[in-house]
Amino acid sequence: MRKNYLLTPGPTPLPPEVRAAMARPIIHHRTPQFQAILKEAADGLKFVFQTKNDIFILASSGTGAMEAAVANILSPGDTALVIQAGKFGERWTEICKAYGISAEIIDVEWGKAADPADIEKKLKANPRIKAVLLTLCETSTGVANDIAACGRVVKNSEAVLVVDAISGLGAIDLKTDDWSCDIVVSGSQKGLMLPPGLGFISVSPKAAKLIEGSRSPRYYFDLRKAKQALDKTDTPFTPAITLIVALNEALKLLKQDGLEAVFARHKKMAEATRAAVKALGLELFSPKDGSDVVTAVKVPAGIDGEKLVKTMRDTYGVTIAGGQAELKGKIFRIAHMGFIEEFDIIVGISCLEKVLAQLGYKFQMGAGVRAAGEVFLK
Repeated sequence: MRKNYLLTPGPTPLPPEVRAAMARPIIHHRTPQFQAILKEAADGLKFVFQTKNDIFILASSGTGAMEAAVANILSPGDTALVIQAGKFGERWTEICKAYGISAEIIDVEWGKAADPADIEKKLKANPRIKAVLLTLCETSTGVANDIAACGRVVKNSEAVLVVDAISGLGAIDLKTDDWSCDIVVSGSQKGLMLPPGLGFISVSPKAAKLIEGSRSPRYYFDLRKAKQALDKTDTPFTPAITLIVALNEALKLLKQDGLEAVFARHKKMAEATRAAVKALGLELFSPKDGSDVVTAVKVPAGIDGEKLVKTMRDTYGVTIAGGQAELKGKIFRIAHMGFIEEFDIIVGISCLEKVLAQLGYKFQMGAGVRAAGEVFLK
């Protein structure tokens, strides 16, 4: 027998309360009983999004919410400014191309955050830009962008700010209203501590005007239909009933702790993880702009990065993530979001040490575990 530990940037471990909620008998979605659950979920999401705006719940992954954002606010021939700082920034560009949207791109070196000044220059140079698409936490690199600063820049233009917060929501701070985020999209399987299957999208009044004028084809992801249903505490199509029931339980846990405490816990997990890998003589991929969601670490010279990840997972039951695209085999990523506590991190670092030693990497055994433990003792 072997325990499994999940330290990946989605899906993340599920709290017992969430697992228990999914074991309840299913109910019909066109009933007052489900409407009460749906309303509670909508209110809880507003708490986590830190917004007064409408939030729509989609039966999709976070990528579905990203597609819904593009399809509903833009039309074929429109121009969007996309900040590409990793694999998921590139996804915005791919979605735009699928809908005939012209994507003007700011390429940011992987491992670094976007510069709001570059966004400001682009907006001033091209007033036709209707939307700025960027990422709160670029999961492929472990980098967090300064959304507050970007929001101040975009607010002074005609464009709307669209934020992919799929991996960051519920783990790091995102003040949707205060930071002038017009659309925020997210997913269920990361900081919200649920299985995959739910997408979320918040819409500001500024963005709502674009939705009414969009000429893009849409049916299932038509937010006009979603708005009509939401006003009646309903959904336009069959919702993911069991996941929404579980969502309520996860949101209760976040409310119970309070957002500041939740963010502080994630920060502590991140600090311990970074201290551990540094104590092992390893190099952070993004030492300056790293997020409290996931830590990306460079694979040391002479070590097979893919074998490292595979051995930890298949031999010892500790699952971390490897690099993606151009970073495949060059970095590994340890996530510390959602239902993660200090002993999960300790187990993960201990396993990392064991496999590194087996692969021939030279270091002081136990140094990483000690460094992480010292952070937790503070």
